[in-house]
Amino acid sequence: MTDAAKLQPIVLELSDAQAWAFAQLLKRSTLDDYRAHAVSQDEAYEMSAAGEAIRQALAQVGYAPR
Repeated sequence: MTDAAKLQPIVLELSDAQAWAFAQLLKRSTLDDYRAHAVSQDEAYEMSAAGEAIRQALAQVGYAPR
């Protein structure tokens, strides 16, 4: 396994409002949004994958906007 492939646990605390707001942001983010801030298509895909992982983690603890 390469360093890039290792999973990194992240622990943080968010207020209820922050968690909901970030879940909404991730729900509405598209690959085009990530691409606008990335230096390459590959980086945009990595950003998108990270966003999806965070979105899923938020959903698991009850922050899953419809």
